[in-house]
Amino acid sequence: MSRRDKVGKYYAAGLWTLGMVRNAVGRWITEAEFTEITGQTYK
Repeated sequence: MSRRDKVGKYYAAGLWTLGMVRNAVGRWITEAEFTEITGQTYK
């Protein structure tokens, strides 16, 4: 399972908040993956 898949799964399950996903950008996921996971634009 890729890091992107893990982050998406955690977010969907409510284990990670939007802020936690935002903090993963640049470490585990890209800005584009952030948008895919959350449906919001990374700022």
